[in-house]
Amino acid sequence: MSGVRLQDVAEHAGVSMKTVSNVVRDYPHVSARTRERVQRAIDELGYRPNMMGRRLATGKTGLLTLAFADVGIPYFAELARVVSRAAEARGYRVLLEETDATLDGERGILASSEAGLVDGMLFQPSVMSSTEIARHRSDLPIVLLGETAAPLTVDRVMIDNVAAAAEVTRHLIAAGRRRIGFVGHEEPALSETSRQRIMGYQSALEEAGLQPDAGLLFPSASISAADAAAAVGAALDRGASFDALVCRDDLAAIGALRALHERGLRIPEDVAVTGWDDIRLAGMMFPSLTSVAPDLDALASQALDMLFERMAGFDGMGRHRIAPHGLVLRESAP
Repeated sequence: MSGVRLQDVAEHAGVSMKTVSNVVRDYPHVSARTRERVQRAIDELGYRPNMMGRRLATGKTGLLTLAFADVGIPYFAELARVVSRAAEARGYRVLLEETDATLDGERGILASSEAGLVDGMLFQPSVMSSTEIARHRSDLPIVLLGETAAPLTVDRVMIDNVAAAAEVTRHLIAAGRRRIGFVGHEEPALSETSRQRIMGYQSALEEAGLQPDAGLLFPSASISAADAAAAVGAALDRGASFDALVCRDDLAAIGALRALHERGLRIPEDVAVTGWDDIRLAGMMFPSLTSVAPDLDALASQALDMLFERMAGFDGMGRHRIAPHGLVLRESAP
């Protein structure tokens, strides 16, 4: 139904317009039964509050922005789902913005800041430097996500990529693998994410007395399964020898599995494969994929906690938090 008014919701629910307004504004002193009745009317009529009116009444719009490179990357799609649900539990809705991992795209996000339509932003930069982010001046509270270096004045939440990469590499070493490759980092310029994951991979090899071999680094033209498959296929065709692959992400792992299968190699008997992000498809693939699993619920909760504190007026130095991660063992590297 289009053009639904506050008055229509009030009449449908059998309450006053003031009561509907209190429910929309999440005013605490409304009984659970009344709140449920009003919410049912809102859902049935398809009522959407006027955000500018809400801002005038409360100083808040009830909207947040989540900005990242590409919603087509499964990790970001799953991050968006988790953040949206966590924000909804706090009475907020989330707008998604893609930057295409370009400098212009990221600058545009910070410059526009949704023109006053949102109360805060979670932003995962890919290419902007911490110095440039620090120079950004805005009344909009921002919390950064991910591995890109963050200014000391801005909050940030990430997982420990170096430790996680070392952990998954140690798992392969403990399984008897000695020729372990790394797949899926960008060519020609490394992202900070890839740099940290390669650092952890290398540190675990050296810790075990294994010499890191630049010939076992297989870069990808882009972050995609197809390009990772091409990289692994080309490496095999030129005679590269390895018994395990640490993949930068699950997309790279999917591509690696394809290339190995096409050349008749058995997984994990001939080559063990690990991914990163533990996307929902990881457990349904054949073979199912061993993967580093960021705790997205914890990451979203920590980021929103800090963002809401900023929105409430906190103006201290940046707080940098580490969210937990795990390693989910499946058939590709049991």
